[in-house]
Amino acid sequence: MKKRVLALALALVMVLALCACGGKTTSATVTVTVVHGDGSSKDFTVKTDKEMLGEALTDEKLVDGEDGPYGLFIKTVDGETADDAKQEWWCLTKGGESVETGVDSTPVEDGATYELTLTTGWE
Repeated sequence: MKKRVLALALALVMVLALCACGGKTTSATVTVTVVHGDGSSKDFTVKTDKEMLGEALTDEKLVDGEDGPYGLFIKTVDGETADDAKQEWWCLTKGGESVETGVDSTPVEDGATYELTLTTGWE
């Protein structure tokens, strides 16, 4: 009988702990450097509780675009829109290194620096 009560009490404590943890949100701060077509750059500090970078940047109204098969296709960053006729597009990097995921599937990492660079040429 004592084992059952102890097991039930332990199970209740675990459920309460899981519920308490599930309600917490983790906040992260990242830096986003935008490199415009004229070569100028501007840094933005983004504080977010979002897990993916795309949501964080959209919430900040730093980027805009259209939903595609791989998530958000960024068309506009910091007010500058890529021109398809000139083969312009926004390249996402992290710490100067290529990112192998789209902005919607790139996890937010606290303290990280991401770059969005207006790039010309499809290849």
